[in-house]
Amino acid sequence: MSAAPPLSDVLLEVDGAIATVTLNRPEQRNPLSSSMIRDLRLALDWCKQEAAVSVVVLTGAGDRAFCAGADLSSFGGEQSPLELHHDRHALAELFMEMNEIGKPIVGRINGHALAGGFGLACACDLLVSVESATFGTPEINVGVWPMMIQAILCRKLPMNVVLEMILLGDRWTAAQLHQYGLVNRIVPADQLDGESHELAVKVTEKSTAIMRLGRDAFYRQQDMDFKAALEYLHSQVALVTMTEDSAEGRKAFFEKRKPRFTGR
Repeated sequence: MSAAPPLSDVLLEVDGAIATVTLNRPEQRNPLSSSMIRDLRLALDWCKQEAAVSVVVLTGAGDRAFCAGADLSSFGGEQSPLELHHDRHALAELFMEMNEIGKPIVGRINGHALAGGFGLACACDLLVSVESATFGTPEINVGVWPMMIQAILCRKLPMNVVLEMILLGDRWTAAQLHQYGLVNRIVPADQLDGESHELAVKVTEKSTAIMRLGRDAFYRQQDMDFKAALEYLHSQVALVTMTEDSAEGRKAFFEKRKPRFTGR
């Protein structure tokens, strides 16, 4: 396993095939500062390149917030408007890199996920949340619009739900978003670690080769029209069935045993 990159605002820990990436500024509610975004991108890129890692758990330090959104004090200062514009694009790049990481990301939602932090949670593949967590886009309350996260929200929630969240700026509970399919599991705080770990372990038992091909196809086809999506997915079936893991899975099924996947 290669050495992890040097990080200041994020913790990166590996346990077997599970990498845990933690936003580590709990005293500030884990804001998406420029340094936090930089560290998240470095950590997730390391996870993408590291063959031994098959699933990423993304969480925040502490018990107050998963991520409270942008750190407004970190953007600006001596920066020109153009420099600030380019700096903000790093958040868009983070979301694109999460989409293309090739490995499932389990969001361990330990507290409130607001504004950009809500977008970060929505960029995960699966969400396990504490009962007390709230989610929302409060930007409208301070004269801002959540431009950077709209693309993600509209792919994860019904349009009218997204509009209500954005237009009113209210907070929503984990239970409310569970009803709309965004939050997969809700647990008491003392069960968050166990539930998140259990979900991650189940992912590690699958073929990493099939997981990558399938996850990539899942996200790529969502922006295609129906006919183009079917044609694209038809080509991906061929790739999946050509892998050694697919052959092993079919063989194990007929032999009534657990498959031994190798990631090839």
